[in-house]
Amino acid sequence: MNDLFARHRQVLPDWLALYYDEPLEITHGEGRHVWDADGNRYLDFFGGILTTMTAHALPEVTKAVSEQAGRIIHSSTLYLNRPMVELAERIAQLSGIPDARVFFTTSGTEANDTALLLATTYRRTNTVLAMRNSYHGRSFSSVGITGNKGWSPTSLSPLQTLYVHGGVRTRGPFAELNDRDFIAACVADLRDLLGHTRAPAALIAEPIQGVGGFTSPPDGLYAAFRKVLQEQGILWIADEVQTGWGRTGEHFWGWQAHGQSGPPDILTFAKGIGNGMSIGGVVARSEIMNCLDSNSISTFGGTQITMAAGLANLSYLLEHDLQGNARRVGGLLIERLRSVAAQLPGVREVRGRGLMIGVELVRPGTDEADPASASAVLEAAREAGLLIGKGGGHNTSALRIAPPLSLTVAEAEEGAAILEQALRSAY
Repeated sequence: MNDLFARHRQVLPDWLALYYDEPLEITHGEGRHVWDADGNRYLDFFGGILTTMTAHALPEVTKAVSEQAGRIIHSSTLYLNRPMVELAERIAQLSGIPDARVFFTTSGTEANDTALLLATTYRRTNTVLAMRNSYHGRSFSSVGITGNKGWSPTSLSPLQTLYVHGGVRTRGPFAELNDRDFIAACVADLRDLLGHTRAPAALIAEPIQGVGGFTSPPDGLYAAFRKVLQEQGILWIADEVQTGWGRTGEHFWGWQAHGQSGPPDILTFAKGIGNGMSIGGVVARSEIMNCLDSNSISTFGGTQITMAAGLANLSYLLEHDLQGNARRVGGLLIERLRSVAAQLPGVREVRGRGLMIGVELVRPGTDEADPASASAVLEAAREAGLLIGKGGGHNTSALRIAPPLSLTVAEAEEGAAILEQALRSAY
């Protein structure tokens, strides 16, 4: 392993983040477990950054990929592609967007990049609204709108970005307000902001902020925002790269917690739909999707082998009601972790929905981030056989918990017990 780490450092960028003091090489997985090169077994509570949505080595997906690879792997979008059309039909129907069109990409970054291109072209302006503490990818345009300086290495951007309050409920200038007043204050801030600028193209927002530490506003905030946006024709882009496909348990899409004013104009997705295969995409009303006046293709977006995986994975998800499982098992896991947190001075908050759970850590007796303890908990959990993630922004530090949606009650209890001991070792 040390040899592989040395080779990694020799040929890959210094800024390519690795977890753990002794980085882990994962060699194979099954169900909710993975194994490293030394044969150690881990319960996986991070799923390749929320990407292994159903299970590792899911037989239905493995079979679909193998069979498709035996026929043809790739042909590009210059040719008709049956698996791509079939998956697009299913996603269009599930999206809730009327007269929907679907464009496939290879990642969430590229999906958000495409959504920004569509919105700015349709609206004929390069100004966009984004949320503070947000993350939307690592392309030039998506980095430029990301509201988290830890993940935005340049201030250069093809877009002019204006940042809005509301993505973080328990921090910031409106944190002490009740939910109703919080939403009212954020809407007033948005109205004031729009009074100082030409009408932007769109608001892009994650219903639950992923890299930012699984933070979210009260239900209904983006519905209230949308009423204001619609007055000026401003579009709403829901970044569902991490929240889509039933992970939140209560809803299939994160935007549905804010759906009182209707669905978003544009929806982006990625991660879980491929269960590890590289799939991203954009759903938009036809008039928006068709607004481009020049040719475009996607060499690898929608390629047959990834579409076969997506179809098999989505079918498994729906047929086995993994959204319902996320609601039930995730609810138990959140309550278990909250009971632990109540006994530990360094845990500020346990938040989230379904199997998308954040545990925010602070230095005991303060409201300040504790990144050192977050790293220590990550290490301790790994030593005990549990893999989790971390995140946060603007003086916050949070543990990120997002297992495959097929997680069992017994596995949730096992993971919670390991995490409890890891937290107690840090505090």
